[in-house]
Amino acid sequence: QVQLVESGGGSVQPGGSLRLSCAASGIIFRLYAMGWYRQAPGKQRESVATINRGGTTTYADSVKGRFTISRDNAKNTVYLQMNSLIPEDTAVYYCNVNVGLKDYWGQGTQVTVSS
Repeated sequence: QVQLVESGGGSVQPGGSLRLSCAASGIIFRLYAMGWYRQAPGKQRESVATINRGGTTTYADSVKGRFTISRDNAKNTVYLQMNSLIPEDTAVYYCNVNVGLKDYWGQGTQVTVSS
């Protein structure tokens, strides 16, 4: 079965950096687009960044220039490098893959940006 396991969240001061990782299993990883989403308290889940199997990336306007999504097909892992973090980035971050028109999600990892 498809499994996604996120790691790398934590608490950081404004201006700091974090790198999230998502390890995938149960799929031929290199064939699928991967995405990072986030959900802040009281808000809907939103797309943060995506990377297709060719390496083409997209970003939400709110994170452009600060976040970078990448993938390592040899490790079945997708990353989200987050720099210049601001309090508005505080949320639970989820990894996503769509397989056969079904969305799969990881358990989420908390990112808190606060002074």
